Amino acid sequence: MIEITDLRHGVLDIPSLVIPKGLTAVFGRNGAGKTTLLKICSGLLLPDRGSVKIDGLAPRQQNVGYVSEFPDRHLLFGVVYDEIASSLRFARLPADEIDRKVQKIADEAGISHLLDRECRTLSGGEKMLIGITAAIADDPVLLVLDEPDSHLDPLTAEGILSFVCSKKIPYVLWSSHSRTLLFRADTEVRL
Repeated sequence: MIEITDLRHGVLDIPSLVIPKGLTAVFGRNGAGKTTLLKICSGLLLPDRGSVKIDGLAPRQQNVGYVSEFPDRHLLFGVVYDEIASSLRFARLPADEIDRKVQKIADEAGISHLLDRECRTLSGGEKMLIGITAAIADDPVLLVLDEPDSHLDPLTAEGILSFVCSKKIPYVLWSSHSRTLLFRADTEVRL
């Protein structure tokens, strides 16, 4: 479980919160601290006070995937294949295993036809799907998605939600304003 204790950072003030395994929808008005909470849970930010533990470990000690609302901010490599392979390369997996994993996850995501494309030539929805695919390629314990559906049509957003749910990631924190997510989530956190 994700255990948040005495968390203080900016507008966030969470005395105690336990998030069980599964898909957790994070809701709140603009400026409520959703992105800050997600960044702290992913280890991108450290809290001013308090702690976050994922199965007893700090976020920076876990394998966490993070995707922001704006895909151009998290795509680092020029070609789709390299973007998806990046976390596997950082983990120093053998080249043949990297290739096998990239091909498999690209097939599961329905993006095999994009592997040779330059990221800058993709649509916003394709960039988001590439970012999410790259974030889950190395089997994270926690996947953090900060409003990935905010710029997508409902059909594309539903496809991404179904893909993420099919991966059986232990913890998924998904910030959104979508009612569809609310009905599909196992748990809800309102800020």
